[in-house]
Amino acid sequence: MQQKKSSFFDTKVLGHPLGLFILFFTEMWERFSFYGMRILLIQFLIAEVILGSPKSGWGWSPEQATALYGTYVMLLYLTPIIGGMVARHIGTRKTIILGAIILTLGQACMAFEIPVMFYLGLTGLVLGTGFFKPNMPSILGEMYKSFPEKKDGAYTIFYMGVNCGAFFGTMLCGYLAETEGWYLGFGLAALFMALGTLQFVFAQPMMGNLGLLEDKKNLEEKDTDTDKRNPFTIIDYILIGIVSVLGLLYAFNDPLSKQNIIDLFSWANTSNMRGQNLIIIITLVLFIYLLVSRILRYDKIVRNRMFGVVALAIFLIFFFMSFEQGASSLILVAREYVDRRLDGNSLLTFNIVNAALTLIPLIIISYVLIKLALKTWKQIALSNIMLFLCFSLIWGVVIWMLYTEFTKEASEITVSWFSILNSFFVITLASVVSKIWDSKYNPSAAFKYGFGLLLVSFGFLIMWLGATTGEEGKISMIFLVMTYLFLTLGELFISPVGLSYVSKLVPHRMLALMYGIWYLAIAIAQKVAATLGGQVEKIAENYSLGHFFLLFTIIPATAGLLVMLLNPLIKKLMQGVK
Repeated sequence: MQQKKSSFFDTKVLGHPLGLFILFFTEMWERFSFYGMRILLIQFLIAEVILGSPKSGWGWSPEQATALYGTYVMLLYLTPIIGGMVARHIGTRKTIILGAIILTLGQACMAFEIPVMFYLGLTGLVLGTGFFKPNMPSILGEMYKSFPEKKDGAYTIFYMGVNCGAFFGTMLCGYLAETEGWYLGFGLAALFMALGTLQFVFAQPMMGNLGLLEDKKNLEEKDTDTDKRNPFTIIDYILIGIVSVLGLLYAFNDPLSKQNIIDLFSWANTSNMRGQNLIIIITLVLFIYLLVSRILRYDKIVRNRMFGVVALAIFLIFFFMSFEQGASSLILVAREYVDRRLDGNSLLTFNIVNAALTLIPLIIISYVLIKLALKTWKQIALSNIMLFLCFSLIWGVVIWMLYTEFTKEASEITVSWFSILNSFFVITLASVVSKIWDSKYNPSAAFKYGFGLLLVSFGFLIMWLGATTGEEGKISMIFLVMTYLFLTLGELFISPVGLSYVSKLVPHRMLALMYGIWYLAIAIAQKVAATLGGQVEKIAENYSLGHFFLLFTIIPATAGLLVMLLNPLIKKLMQGVK
């Protein structure tokens, strides 16, 4: 097969291959739509029912809302396993495009707010993300296959694209929904997903063979993996089937049972444990057996490196079950326990700070867009037009939002505003952390994870302090802002480099599948995080809000110290990979 040359590395933008920024913007628009919808989901579900109002919600309890949210995000991180398998048959690029189309349709359904369309939209988002999510980093890993020493920095820049999308999606969709109506927030997320899909499709001429399914002969010529293959056995397939069925039944049963619709596992209830919890424990044991038994069949080096990935994935669970409180309990806390009322000089100061937070990143990213367009206009003009259209819309909504807020005499800060802080801190701090990874001070994987978990722990310690010293049951906004800062620092030490380690430790032919396994660990953490987050009001009523945050101070701190103690073992498993 004649090879088509990729133009990704021919020219550079701001010192990086321009191909990195094409993927940067593609991921940005997908994350814009994802986070724009996510910040609305729990708020919409718990908002009171107001007949005839565009701000009417469904009036669910926090526990019911977080149960559905937890199942949704759990499934988001399970379906990438399917996406990885599909990519092996049609190629990563086609799988990404297929996923993007499904995501666009799913986001559009959410805007109708009626149950049938709402659940259909969530289904589309789950399936579309499964196709899209594991294959974007897989293409990036393929781009840097010959430059392994540059991967950590590249993945961190790519991660900035994730957070640029999250920043503007959370801010604009959240603001429109909370001030004008939920349908506008959901609709804006759908619009940008559609434009982002077109931008990626029109960028194909620059991609050469990247992400394409190559013929068998060519793959055999290029494949340098010398380890023995590990075909699935009949027992493997049986265990996969059992684990998949039980896992899915649990995912759906949790929100259904909390809505008092049906409890599929009531027959397994004991005096000490709910049936669904017993079933999911059995499921996890079966999965661990399946995973370990398969890994043991590989040659020593591959086997050890895969166990290294598993070890990092275990500590990833402890990180995300704490970090993702930002999407559940911290939203509920911001809504009910944080003093968000401002007027006079305090409101003016906030508006100035908010304008700076919004405009500076937008100006910087717009500058990157212009630099990219100047380099690629002749090759991918339509892709650049889509990008300019997206940014024109963002500039329009931002100017309208800032004008509206500056003309108010008094205001209540939207709940969604606090969620932009994570993305803003990533945008401003990611390059600094990336430079650390490229320097002589680059720590081992275990210490990166350990420092990240300790930073998250310190963030919740700050929130505990705010909860125990707040007046009239209200927490000052500054405590929540500082908490998001340390959560973000922890994220930068763990999340982007975690993807990089998977790409460096796993044979190339297994990348998409192992990314799926990696996301499975995140799926477990997401469900646990949402389940615990939904208990914040109960814990606050029965004990205190401080008790809740103390829990998330202790858990990540303990995990962080443990992973650093295990550093010699993890280094041994990684077989020289740094």
